[in-house]
Amino acid sequence: MPKFLMKRWHGYHVVILFAIAFLVTGGLMSFDWRLGLAGFVALVAMLFFTVRARVQFERELSAYLSTLTYRVNKAGEEAVTKLPIGMLLYNEDLLIQWTNPYIQKMTESDLIGTSMDILSEELIDHVNEEKRSFLLHVRDENYRVIHEPNERLLYFLNVTEEQEFKDLFERDKTVIGVIYLDNYDEVTQGMDDQVRSKLLSHVTDALNQWSREHDILIRRTSSDKFLAVFNEDALASLESSRFTLLDEVRENTAAEKVALTLSIGIGSGETSLRELGALAQSSLDLALGRGGDQVAIKEKSGKVRFYGGKSNAMEKRTRVRARVISHAIRDFILESDKVFVMGHKNPDMDSIGAAIGMLKIAAANGKDSYIVLDSDDVNQSVHKLLKEIQEHDDLWSQFISPEEAREELTDDTLMVVVDTHRPSLVLDSKLVDKVDRTIVIDHHRRGEEFIDDAVLVYMEPYASSTAELVTELLEYQPNQPALDVLESTALLAGIIVDTKSFAIRTGSRTFDAASYLRSRGADTTLVQKLLKEDLDHYVKRSKLIEQAHVYSGGVAIARGYAGETYGQVLIAQAADTLLTMNDVVASFVISKIADGRLSISARSLGEVNVQLIMEKMGGGGHLTNAATQLDKMTEEEAEELLKEKIDEYFKGVE
Repeated sequence: MPKFLMKRWHGYHVVILFAIAFLVTGGLMSFDWRLGLAGFVALVAMLFFTVRARVQFERELSAYLSTLTYRVNKAGEEAVTKLPIGMLLYNEDLLIQWTNPYIQKMTESDLIGTSMDILSEELIDHVNEEKRSFLLHVRDENYRVIHEPNERLLYFLNVTEEQEFKDLFERDKTVIGVIYLDNYDEVTQGMDDQVRSKLLSHVTDALNQWSREHDILIRRTSSDKFLAVFNEDALASLESSRFTLLDEVRENTAAEKVALTLSIGIGSGETSLRELGALAQSSLDLALGRGGDQVAIKEKSGKVRFYGGKSNAMEKRTRVRARVISHAIRDFILESDKVFVMGHKNPDMDSIGAAIGMLKIAAANGKDSYIVLDSDDVNQSVHKLLKEIQEHDDLWSQFISPEEAREELTDDTLMVVVDTHRPSLVLDSKLVDKVDRTIVIDHHRRGEEFIDDAVLVYMEPYASSTAELVTELLEYQPNQPALDVLESTALLAGIIVDTKSFAIRTGSRTFDAASYLRSRGADTTLVQKLLKEDLDHYVKRSKLIEQAHVYSGGVAIARGYAGETYGQVLIAQAADTLLTMNDVVASFVISKIADGRLSISARSLGEVNVQLIMEKMGGGGHLTNAATQLDKMTEEEAEELLKEKIDEYFKGVE
């Protein structure tokens, strides 16, 4: 503060002072006139100097304020012209009215009177939306733009370095991967040490070369597992190359007459190493649950991306897992007071057959058990099976509706879900939520959606059907269940339907299961009777196939007639039939079903992973057998979307 301000006297202080001085002078005058005269002279002198000081103060204050105003105005001008922030005024027509020199330097051209899109085509859109703050890219620089709509004013702050640091941070974030040799133990069982060493050398050489190319740290943690540490930049490079490591390992080991594949689980998008490790392990479990030979990348948000999955899951050489699972299920059943078995909506023969098999396991362990079924929501072949079951009072009495199941539910009830693992596909998901203990038995490749908190999960994508899995569980029960002809036939029908009469996804274990069922009285003639179709159904399917055309790469697409609905089984059969045509490697059939939604059934011979294509459209399934359902979409729109996803798939494969 200037010194003269420290001398400032307020007006009322001066008045009081002079009033006191005047009274004192008057008192002196009455006492002694000479003293009064001297006091009066002093009072006049004081008044003179006071007035003089006041005038001088006001003169200096005026000069100070004048100088300060000049400095403030000059600072404002300097800020507008030299501050490293761009300022721009625009009019109602979104034309530039004025800019400060900083904006001129940004573009090196005269902008007055031109449209704002000269800076960026996105700028006008942001202004029209009255966004208060947004990022803009102008001439290789990034700017944070502050918008004042009322003044039609824009501020441009250069955040290029800040953005570069953010990008560097994101690219340099740690990523953890767990690499697993899918079937190492099975393949090397009984193998000569020298051959095993040579096989493993092929794998480690490929991994080391891969790690050098992408700057990845790899450490072996066990005979069939490796830990990989890298960053987001390396992950982006791996995704762009579609993880060719999987193909290299598969091809190199195939040269040794061994089918060895890799699965990789990756955790990303997290700063905590502990959380990254958990995400990586969860991703690996997901990849293995889908059959292996693929990569699953899981982010903190729960989003999962998949790569690979080009080969069918390999059948295990040991039955130990089936025996262990069978005994574990027995323990859970013994701890329960009753057992509910439930499949998916619109159940097929595999779902019903597997449910009947689980019913027999529960009965063999002395527990009351029921199959939860909506008899109005079944396809034609299952309807025929239910008619046969209705003639067997004991078996039919164990079929109950979801409403009846809710009434029978207790705290100790065990729920067994067969032939699906997705809550959205379960016959009654609310019933599953009310049960404390749930067992999942399925042969489909695992998807992102999964039943929460299942106490036991038995998923084997290598199996032909859930009926095959349940048949093996029956074999390993300590108390062998007594199957009658109809029960064993239902299980065999499930296997036959899902393998297309042992034509696809059939392994040695499939024939073993069929042999076991045949020895228990399964009637193949009855199976054929159950699977018969009427003439109208056959003609309708033929007309649907008639609509087919080959899109590209041997992919056949058939689209149902607009306004006409088709059964889910008919659509699947049409896709199967198209796959038998010459030069067709994959088939897709699009049609409306009874509930008004669009259904797409997809089939392939293994060259095309239809599961990945269907997952991009919200569905799932197997490498060779998948499907999805779409809401609020016409057949034409669905076909265009399907073609788009097919193109994306083939582009990724290339």
